[in-house]
Amino acid sequence: MRQVVTFDAYGTLVDFELVPATLKTLRDRLDLDGLDVDKFIDNFRVMRFQAVLEAYRPYDEVLHSSLEKAMRLHGLEFRTSDGDALVEAVSGFGPFPEVPDALRALKSRYEIAIISNTNDDLIARNIERIGVDFDHVITAQQAGAYKPSRETFEYAYKTIGVEPSQVIHTAQGWEYDLIPTRDLGLARRVWINRFGRRGSTAYQPYDELSDLSGLPALLGC
Repeated sequence: MRQVVTFDAYGTLVDFELVPATLKTLRDRLDLDGLDVDKFIDNFRVMRFQAVLEAYRPYDEVLHSSLEKAMRLHGLEFRTSDGDALVEAVSGFGPFPEVPDALRALKSRYEIAIISNTNDDLIARNIERIGVDFDHVITAQQAGAYKPSRETFEYAYKTIGVEPSQVIHTAQGWEYDLIPTRDLGLARRVWINRFGRRGSTAYQPYDELSDLSGLPALLGC
């Protein structure tokens, strides 16, 4: 029977350095000395999550609108160029160090796939930096919906041509991946807990790893 290991991309495979990229973008033209950085970044995270719960629009627009709302909330002047710079930064993010070797090991036994809240053109540049060929790359642009929507996952399984019971999903994020996949009937779920956070008994069963290096052994490769 076919088995596919699916991955969230940003934060799981790709070092999603959105916080430093955002601050660098803003510091290029604004004085941020009085800014509560932690609060701003938290607000920006919430704005992004709220944006993907709305009707679908391209990911670059999600980043633009979320950044604009967070900046206005903190009294900062938003310019379109701020959003443009952030989108460009995302396209340059590369993999965590252990990711390429782990993915190559997994390919000896499994198909590997990405299910990502992004545009096709953005993820293509991130995948190029990973340097490993994926069997399937599913984006929100293709699905017309963002995770955590069930629609996104169902589109992915239909496109790949598998039942949920043939899928092992691996992800770092709770809101976008671990919570919505609990009741999908997946074969297995793996939480990549890169930041040493506390898990939740409410969303078990899942395996927990600190990074991707232990995944091949966990999955019998």
